[in-house]
Amino acid sequence: MTNNDVLRRMRYIFDLNDTAVISIFAHTETLVTREQISAWLKKDDDADFVKCRDVNLAAFLNGFIIARRGKKDGPAAPIEKKLTNNIVLKKIKIALALESDAIIQMLAKVDLPVSKHELSAIFRKSGHKNYRECKDQFLRNFLQGLQLDYRPEEGTFSWNKDAVPAAPQNK
Repeated sequence: MTNNDVLRRMRYIFDLNDTAVISIFAHTETLVTREQISAWLKKDDDADFVKCRDVNLAAFLNGFIIARRGKKDGPAAPIEKKLTNNIVLKKIKIALALESDAIIQMLAKVDLPVSKHELSAIFRKSGHKNYRECKDQFLRNFLQGLQLDYRPEEGTFSWNKDAVPAAPQNK
């Protein structure tokens, strides 16, 4: 998946308007304009389309973590210059405080059965002998599962300028 795809999907899932996206970037002291956001969100074949770089998506995801969980004491987490699907998945997991069981249930909703062992392999460090690369299809299904949980029908959630929408309660 491209960084632009991830940004588009996150924006849709959490119903983030341009102001909300700008405020999420601001958590990492990254200044972006509405024009930049608009260019990143355009379709790939649009003349005004601009590719979202890894550092931009990393800043957004780090800001999303801060918006959801609050700022940690000490120095801010560095913004990665190179992103992989594994890192993107891990950052979203951290931001939403998702446990393995919740992710497995989410993936089951989109007909992607996965075991705890397979999932833990994706969250391992890249040098580990049991590390598994997160493929585009896995990340796409994860985001689809998020959408089913956080936006099951149109208009369920709206952006509160003070916080990203809370996780739905499992019943």
